Amino acid sequence: MHMEQPLAPLARHLEQLDAPVRDYVAQATAAARARLTRDGAFDAQLAHERQRELHGLAWIATTAEAVTAAAQWGLRLARENRLAAAESLVLRIAIGEYLAQLAGGIAMSQSEIFRPAELGLMQAAMALQADATVAWFLEEGNTAANRSALMQAVRDGATVDDSLVDPDLAMVREQFRRFADERIAPRAHLWHLDDALIPDEVVAEMAALGTFGVCIAPEHGGLGLGKLAMCVVTEELSRAWIAAGSLGTRSEIAGELISLAGTPQQKAQWLPGIASGAVLPTAVFTEPDTGSDLGSLRTRASRTEAGWRIDGNKTWITHAARSDLMTVLARTGDKGYAGLSMFLAPKPRGNDAQPFPAEGMSGGEIQVLGYRGMKEYEIAFEGFAVPADGLLGGVEGQGFKQLMQTFEGARVQTAARAVGVARRAYELGLRYAQERRQFGQAIIAFPRVADKLALMLAETVLARELTYFAATEKDKGRRCDIEAGMAKLLAARVAWSNADLSLQVHGGNGYALEFEISRVLCDARILNIFEGAAEIQAQVVGRGLLARDGGVA
Repeated sequence: MHMEQPLAPLARHLEQLDAPVRDYVAQATAAARARLTRDGAFDAQLAHERQRELHGLAWIATTAEAVTAAAQWGLRLARENRLAAAESLVLRIAIGEYLAQLAGGIAMSQSEIFRPAELGLMQAAMALQADATVAWFLEEGNTAANRSALMQAVRDGATVDDSLVDPDLAMVREQFRRFADERIAPRAHLWHLDDALIPDEVVAEMAALGTFGVCIAPEHGGLGLGKLAMCVVTEELSRAWIAAGSLGTRSEIAGELISLAGTPQQKAQWLPGIASGAVLPTAVFTEPDTGSDLGSLRTRASRTEAGWRIDGNKTWITHAARSDLMTVLARTGDKGYAGLSMFLAPKPRGNDAQPFPAEGMSGGEIQVLGYRGMKEYEIAFEGFAVPADGLLGGVEGQGFKQLMQTFEGARVQTAARAVGVARRAYELGLRYAQERRQFGQAIIAFPRVADKLALMLAETVLARELTYFAATEKDKGRRCDIEAGMAKLLAARVAWSNADLSLQVHGGNGYALEFEISRVLCDARILNIFEGAAEIQAQVVGRGLLARDGGVA
């Protein structure tokens, strides 16, 4: 398809967008640095007192990076002569809206709007709006006419391009999309309502597709495809049901922990089984009353003649009963992060009647609103035995450092899960709006309904492209903790917003358990909490930006 002439101005504006947006972020970073550092060093007390300003910086940078990622997507399509009307409208709406938020105020949550004046950026915001390219998007972007035109194009059968540069990844997407549509989506809601585990036969089918070994090296039985492929797989599975996309998260974390820090013997022992799905791992990190404060963990691992024993309590352990291997973060030394070590602890599989049939281990299920299919547990360890070779890497005191190495991949994958959930929420809202008739017409004809759907679609694309950007940076071997945090921060917000808006489109029916959107709403809510709550993500991104651009400690 050749690019139509009316779309040419958009491509030109996309090319000119990077400079004014990055200049605005640079001014925001400088303003935050002036407020949050003392004598050239990051001041924790100032950051605590002015946390809102630090987090505001994170949201400014995240919003700007999403704009840039979307612009790059549009330019790629233009170069490939595939920038059609639907993509053009998505770009105009999404970029126009996000530029307006940069200049006027960004929603960090439903009730927390961060405005430029809070960082002394009123003049910078005015200059941003005055830039010719930015002004074009503000005037010609998120307009009622464009939103209406986008939804009319969708009603006429238009789809928004989600192609990938790598044809092999395109094949991966198609394979997992077909599997998700045929094997997961039709039964996901019934499994959710029954609060049932993903059936073993479906897990086996996912394993046969390579779900659990996407990033594990081929010499250990994996596909060795990288984080972008992992995003594609996760997104497609999560679109059908977040539990399906999340099942691979435990293998991703365990696989990366062992690949990066394990001894040759530990890699040979565990990675092939994880990659094949024969070994289902679970992450055992969180404790009651600690949350994200891992430095305060109290579960202790002590040496014994036979190996190690673990004593303590853990909570919010996903898929714990059916797992075969636990990656356990426990204390082997004094207080703080330096006293933490990571363990590879095998365990027998349990069932509903006896979830933890292992000596020295007990626990029970935590009932949850959504995110079902794997179940959540609290676990008590009392003399639980771990083999002598269970210490990851064979070294003590490296557990926190080892875990930190996996955070980038885990947060990118969580962003991909959120993109999948956001897509499903949009799809459900669109379908319902086209089928539901009121006052003699489908409700999609009502502007406020069409407006919601147009923004849902546009924001989903921005979240997707930011997530793919973070994954690509990781695949290049670059540090991407900031980009991963941004992707997770934005995608989680979009997933929740889409689910909430989609339920609103459904009206009263959306509140009924029989409708799938009720599940998607519950599933979407967790995305702003796990793998680092939104506030933690903003803290990481904000502090990282100051460290990256100014060299502060």
